[in-house]
Amino acid sequence: MSRAADSSHKTPAGPGPFGRGPMHAMSMPVEKPKNFKRTIKRLAAYLGPHRVRLIIVFLSAMLSTVFGIVSPKIMGLATTSLFASFLSGNRVDFGFIAQILVTLSALYLLSSLFSYLQQYIMVDVSQQTVYAMREDISHKLPRLPLKYFDSNAHGDILSRATNDVDNISTTLQQSITQLITAFVSLIGILLMMLIISPLLTLVSLVVLPLSFLVTKAIVTRSQAYFAAQQKTLGELNGHVEEMYSGHVLVKAFSHENESVKQFKKINNELYDASWKAQFISGIIMPLMTFINNLGYVLICVFGGILVARGSITIGDMQAFIQYSKHFTFPVAQTASIANILQSTVASAERVFELLDEDEESPETLGAKTLPAPRGDITFKNISFMYLEDTPLIQDMNIEVKSGQTVAIVGPTGAGKTTLVNLLMRFYEISSGAIAIDGMNIKELKRGDLRSIFGMVLQDTWLFNGTVWDNIAYSRPEATKEEICRAAQTSNADHFIRTLPGGYDTVLNEEATNISQGQKQLLTIARAILANPAVLILDEATSNVDSRTELLIQKAMGELMKGRTSFVIAHRLSTIRHADLILVMNEGKIIEKGSHVELIAKGGFYTELYNSQFNQVNSADQAI
Repeated sequence: MSRAADSSHKTPAGPGPFGRGPMHAMSMPVEKPKNFKRTIKRLAAYLGPHRVRLIIVFLSAMLSTVFGIVSPKIMGLATTSLFASFLSGNRVDFGFIAQILVTLSALYLLSSLFSYLQQYIMVDVSQQTVYAMREDISHKLPRLPLKYFDSNAHGDILSRATNDVDNISTTLQQSITQLITAFVSLIGILLMMLIISPLLTLVSLVVLPLSFLVTKAIVTRSQAYFAAQQKTLGELNGHVEEMYSGHVLVKAFSHENESVKQFKKINNELYDASWKAQFISGIIMPLMTFINNLGYVLICVFGGILVARGSITIGDMQAFIQYSKHFTFPVAQTASIANILQSTVASAERVFELLDEDEESPETLGAKTLPAPRGDITFKNISFMYLEDTPLIQDMNIEVKSGQTVAIVGPTGAGKTTLVNLLMRFYEISSGAIAIDGMNIKELKRGDLRSIFGMVLQDTWLFNGTVWDNIAYSRPEATKEEICRAAQTSNADHFIRTLPGGYDTVLNEEATNISQGQKQLLTIARAILANPAVLILDEATSNVDSRTELLIQKAMGELMKGRTSFVIAHRLSTIRHADLILVMNEGKIIEKGSHVELIAKGGFYTELYNSQFNQVNSADQAI
């Protein structure tokens, strides 16, 4: 499956007006939240337990910025003193200069200490906040019904639980304090400029609208190219992933050249979009510098006149120039952080959507357990639908005795797997009742109900870990002797001992260091170890060779003795000895009976069986 590239972007940290904050925010398109206010309130609820520390963070950020802002004004006093001494020819007042230097050193030190304090506290607050959020997600996921996972892309669910939470973490850790700093800097610098000279402040603000107009014009054009860049980047990543995951087929059909051509085509499109996006957005800084220099020239001209007239001191003029040069930084920083906050709130909204999903219906009050389940199962008047007004199973009645083997057959989409999902309460029935040993499954705890069953599916699932760990997944407390015995019963012991590390061999992420048939043997060993009362086998031998299939069927024959077994089968030759065969079509059981009885009827089952038999004969004749 192709996955689009992550389009979240963070502003790189750099020197701001007084050594902190992002230097320049590159214009990037961000996902907008659907309900900004409601999401902010909900996110604030996660920050609620840390309100005292957040107040300390706010005060620390404010004090750190204020100390930094006051410094140029004080530095101007030293400049004025030195300039006055030069003009009058008097001796320099080194005591006063030393006092200024000590004061400045103290201010810069205090600014750094408060900056460290607010950053230290904010890191802890942000990590604890996302820790609580991850905890909520981890508790939520197991309570979600199978329907949610069937109807949502697994990559999207994973992205909500990881990428979106990381996005929130980074913003809380960096952008909140930067926003406070930018706001205080903007107000503080403007206030200091007004204190020094309202006239020069008015002159410096003349170029501000021009800056906004230029930035808006460039951002509007660059966003379209950035959107195209992200779209093409997603296509490129998807192409690479597809070619990598299907590299065997690519080589088998000699499609290497076509793959390279397709890559070059997408890569060229990405180059064009990226070049235009980066070039246009890159114009912002030169133009902003040009506009700021225009303002700088105007300030110097008017300031020089004011100094010559004695309206302001040379030191204040120096401080004003510093303030004016840094005035645009908090403006750009605030705009950048506002953009990031949009993306972060959108991420928070996605997380909250996951947390708000409907959970499995609650357990019945006083839910019971079956201490020694026998495996008698009854389906009584069962009806079920995935979508409203679209019934899948209607008025189904089945009675299975303990120890019986029930085979479920039928065409694709007939409802075979759905029957098993209902039995394990992965989905809730619309009407009717399912009972195990006479007890309605809704009266049982879900965990206890599902522990009654052992499953072996057509699609094997193994995780990164040792062979011991993978087999013991069904019963973690099992001893090594029990694990070995289960492996021997499934005929997996022999191949396991031929592996480089035997049972200690670590299976990689995709378990590609063993064959498909060996994977299936391990999953069968896992089911055997669970020692369930009821077995569910979904075409468990479809991915193994004939010799291995015979070994598995022999092991299954021993395992299924005395256990109720449900076998979803596509190859009808494997279920001829089943006690009961249910033939399903369009959600209904249209025939049931033993293999001999169904063949004698000459109905739908006979057609299915003969069609497979004829296919086998045709294949043999072709050989």
